[in-house]
Amino acid sequence: MLAGRTLGEGLSCGITLQPSGRPLTVASSDMFASQVDELQYAQDQGPCLTSLRTGQPVRIDDLASDDRWRDYAVRALAHGVRSTLSMPLFAQLDPVGALNLYSRLPGFFGKSETRMAERFARDASVAVGIAARLSAQIVLTEQLRASLAARSVIDQALGVIMAEQRCNADEAFDVLRTASQNRNVRLRQVAEDIVAGISDRPC
Repeated sequence: MLAGRTLGEGLSCGITLQPSGRPLTVASSDMFASQVDELQYAQDQGPCLTSLRTGQPVRIDDLASDDRWRDYAVRALAHGVRSTLSMPLFAQLDPVGALNLYSRLPGFFGKSETRMAERFARDASVAVGIAARLSAQIVLTEQLRASLAARSVIDQALGVIMAEQRCNADEAFDVLRTASQNRNVRLRQVAEDIVAGISDRPC
């Protein structure tokens, strides 16, 4: 990833999001970054998860002496990590992810490196925000399509009931609702069964 290459040699970078409520590394500069991210997911704690959840940057100058997440620190040190920097990513002002930077050197992330990481995090937040809006639009479109499809089949079923029982629309809906409650199935399923039954009848 560009952030890892720009900030210095030997630096690894990952991006954590939680699209379904669980943290996931959606992009990384190498397997090393993904593996260190996974150490935190497995324990549900660590700098990247704290940054994601609080919306605040988290820096560790030296894992060998930092006491905040000792279990994670021991495992990360075994992988060769000495210092880390996690920057929150935002979508519509809400923290939704984190940009995670890992160095094999202690004290790597000084003021200039932190400022550059902040710029990368802002750029990444823009991309994440666009993706979130597109995803929300797709979900909304699918929901509208499903709603229209359900409304259509229910209207067809009401027409069948009105024709067969010679009743008005309100009475037909009561029949449909009662059948749904008695069978303990969704209204749309009852409507689909009624329409399918008409379609299967011989002409």
